[in-house]
Amino acid sequence: MTQNSVIQKNSTHNAMTESRMTQTKMTQNRGAQNPVTQNPLTQDPATQSLRVRLLIVDDEQTIRRLCMTVGESLGFSCLEAESGDAALAVLESQPVHMVLTDLVMPRMSGLEFLEQMKRIHPRIEIAVMTGHGSVETAVQAMKLGAYDYISKPFAPLDELRLFLRRMADKVRLEEENLFLRERTETDAAVHGIIGNSPGIQNVLRMISRLKDTRTPVLISGESGTGKELVARALHFRGNLAGRPFVAVDCGSLVPTLIESELFGYEKGAFTGALRSKQGLLQSADTGTIFLDEVGELPLEMQAKILRFLQEKEVRPVGSNHKVKVDVRIMAATNRDLETDYKKGTFRKDLFFRLNVVTISLPPLRERRSDIPILAHWFLERLAPGRGIQVSGEAMKTLLAHDWPGNVRELENCLERAVALTDRRVLERDDLPASIMRMESQSTPQLHAMQETSSFTTTDLEDIERATIARVFLQVNGDKARAGKMLGISRATLYRKLKRYHIGAHAESSGAATLQ
Repeated sequence: MTQNSVIQKNSTHNAMTESRMTQTKMTQNRGAQNPVTQNPLTQDPATQSLRVRLLIVDDEQTIRRLCMTVGESLGFSCLEAESGDAALAVLESQPVHMVLTDLVMPRMSGLEFLEQMKRIHPRIEIAVMTGHGSVETAVQAMKLGAYDYISKPFAPLDELRLFLRRMADKVRLEEENLFLRERTETDAAVHGIIGNSPGIQNVLRMISRLKDTRTPVLISGESGTGKELVARALHFRGNLAGRPFVAVDCGSLVPTLIESELFGYEKGAFTGALRSKQGLLQSADTGTIFLDEVGELPLEMQAKILRFLQEKEVRPVGSNHKVKVDVRIMAATNRDLETDYKKGTFRKDLFFRLNVVTISLPPLRERRSDIPILAHWFLERLAPGRGIQVSGEAMKTLLAHDWPGNVRELENCLERAVALTDRRVLERDDLPASIMRMESQSTPQLHAMQETSSFTTTDLEDIERATIARVFLQVNGDKARAGKMLGISRATLYRKLKRYHIGAHAESSGAATLQ
């Protein structure tokens, strides 16, 4: 037996003795203070959110047992394997979050095990132990994807505790990010409400508060801002999700047929009424009726809608009988209804009946920092699997455009670009000529435009800085994903992060959040 092995085993024995003494003291304290109190080390808030599963791989049983003792004291669920082959067999049947492996083992070395494991289970974090003074081999392991390395013998034992705790913190953070990303992508796929700007986040908060109520909601915003998406989110995220959702475009209804469409009619009520038909209001019974562009309704029909809201019943055209209808009502408009009722073009009493809660959608020019995120989402949906990105110059043009058609105009712009190009990177000349024309016309007036908007930047660099910072925070510092969403190369992203001092700020903010 070599001298190093003797030292290693003696240190291991001392470390295990220390661990057993620590556990004995904790057990005595528990009995003296509160017999049902759990191990204080397992009450770390992080361990309550995710029970980390740790696999120890080492050919020496004493090392495995020591690491398992420390891992269990941190609240981990621990498994062990005496070789790389045995560890791979365990991983086939037992999902784990972390692996701690020795580098020098018989048959399969730690590096060979690391390569195979990363190929089969790329998301599992793996760290290496080395007791043979081979720092070069440990560094090579990190190049192959290892989280970090720790030298044996573990002296003091707290070094191993701190090492495993840091590793577990990284695992928990990645699991949380994955969960949030999947939840965001799922919500986006269902409802299409994309953005991280303060304005759109306030809209999402309002949806969360109102989704389970039956309170009337008036959704205001310019055309193309996504008013119907908000109405659908309010309905399908709440407790009425299994009930009918009926959208009525008030602006497209023929004036002479509005009443029969909304309230229904009896057979023979008018020429061509060959059979009775249920109205849209009755079709939405027990669910939600969404009156889009409600400001387009004529005054006569506004009075009938008001009566319906008050009495909660409809009388089909040509019928003498009323039918009870229980619906939640939502309405949307791109007009200023308060101004309209003061002018006499919209009923004041109907306005106050609809305007119990108002959700105001910001125009796209007031949430420019969401443009890269929206562009990435639209490109993924329009060209799934093609990996199309937006070049830096094209993104600058998108950010500078005023977007009078809002999000709908941006989607149409990208749909056109995808249809007309076979490249994987959209360049400035792939964008519609009208957008580039408007950009050249608006450039001299950019400062004035920004002063009158709620976006507080003063030039294009500030827009770029704010956009990169917001995307960087949204992806939690993942530079590869940030570059993809922004449509720029990793090298360009690194230069801009350094130029705007974004990376250090984001990391410090993240650390503060975790603490």
